[in-house]
Amino acid sequence: MSPKDGHHSHRFCVAPMIDWTDRYCRWVHRLLSAKARLYTEMVVDEAILHGDRDRLLGFDSAEHPVALQIGGSDPRKLAEVAAIGAQAGYDEINLNVGCPSDRVQSGRFGACLMAEPETVAEGVRAMAAAVPCEVTVKCRIGIDDQSPEEALPRFLDAVEAAGVRTVIVHARKAWLEGLSPKENRTIPPLDYDLVVREAQRRPALSFILNGGLAGGAAAERWLTTFPGVMLGRAAYEQPFLLSEVDQRLFGAPPAARSRLEIVEAVADRAAAEAVPIWRYARHMLGLYHGQPGAKTWRRQLSEEGRSAKACPAWLVDVAETVSAKAEAPDRAPVA
Repeated sequence: MSPKDGHHSHRFCVAPMIDWTDRYCRWVHRLLSAKARLYTEMVVDEAILHGDRDRLLGFDSAEHPVALQIGGSDPRKLAEVAAIGAQAGYDEINLNVGCPSDRVQSGRFGACLMAEPETVAEGVRAMAAAVPCEVTVKCRIGIDDQSPEEALPRFLDAVEAAGVRTVIVHARKAWLEGLSPKENRTIPPLDYDLVVREAQRRPALSFILNGGLAGGAAAERWLTTFPGVMLGRAAYEQPFLLSEVDQRLFGAPPAARSRLEIVEAVADRAAAEAVPIWRYARHMLGLYHGQPGAKTWRRQLSEEGRSAKACPAWLVDVAETVSAKAEAPDRAPVA
């Protein structure tokens, strides 16, 4: 199966990750790739309706294309928060049907909704009617004792009938009992073949593959099968991998920045915003992954990044020291 024409907007995505992909993380990622589609961390519908919307939904125009991921199950509330997100300027509204945390389960949203495909269908139908932008779904292949061969087709049938045209599939089950959210990201086995079969059965539905993809080479291989891929932990833990995305996957000029230039841009940004440098630095712990001095960089940021001495100039000083140790060219390795 060849990639579908006209679906390049999801060709490469950085996954929504709770406590990770906040506005500061996304700004760092955008410095590294102009083409990657970025996602917010999941925001619960009730939080948007009753909380600080500027804090929850604020983003920089440089982040486009950027999607808002929401959690919830009530169609009326989902439609309302989707409209709020679209008005805020997000390019896509994504419904989370994959998060396995206890907090998500108690609120009846996230991965537990894999057992309620009609509830999801009602929600996305209401959302789509309320917004001009695309509504998408991110799901697992099943939960707990479900058979993925039965659960995933049933779920996909429901959301496609509701008008969903793009679905992001994390190719693992989620175990709501017995595994922590962290364990759920690695322990359940991947089943790419099932996702491939379901994509072949549904030529009108665009499948974005997520789960276990380690870098540019893996992304490139799967783009011969799917119109898009989504990286999560690899993109976060080794962010400089993103610097190869534009050229390798889009045929576009790369963001011609070294690691040190990225740090300098972040320092300038933090100084202009007058925010603690840690808000950015915590998302850059893996910036020097695989380079000489990587341990020094991570250690200094971890131990001193929230101290009184931590400021934009301090961050640049640390980066200059570490960059001076690098023996290899300061470019992302070709995976």
